[in-house]
Amino acid sequence: MRVVFLLISLLAIFSSSDAKRFYKPEEVLGKLFPGAKVQIRNIILTKDQKRNVEKLGRITLDSRFVSFYIVRKGRKIIAYGYVDTHRVRTRSESVLFVINPSGSLELVEVLAFNEPLEYMADKSWLVLFKGKNLLKDKIRLKRDIPNITGATLTARVITKAARKALALWYVLFGSKK
Repeated sequence: MRVVFLLISLLAIFSSSDAKRFYKPEEVLGKLFPGAKVQIRNIILTKDQKRNVEKLGRITLDSRFVSFYIVRKGRKIIAYGYVDTHRVRTRSESVLFVINPSGSLELVEVLAFNEPLEYMADKSWLVLFKGKNLLKDKIRLKRDIPNITGATLTARVITKAARKALALWYVLFGSKK
């Protein structure tokens, strides 16, 4: 009986101290654009598209397969969403990048963070990406985006993922405009 009580107590202590509610991409996009229809589009990049994304974003892609969320009101596309899942230190993080039709970031939202929460980027830092456009802004950590004291690795991977999301958007959707 004592062991059960001890386990329940420990579980309560550890689960409440790091409690954070994360949302699905569809939930975030639905709240941001009420009444809009969200569809997922799976895309396999050509070798040329992959090369262009890597050059534009100054990144290396691990795969040619990507998924985008297309947000529509009626027939009009009002936003694009891209979820990037990457490793921060030893565990993964998933971040949603919402891009407007002109190719600028509207929102950066952490969807999952499996590292200790003290290393997670807060909303006041994530909002610094709003309005960033890869063709106008270089999006470099410690130059265009300030570092996060005590969470440098988090800042580094989110900044790199922002460039990746915008480069993918530009090659897939923006270059056709």
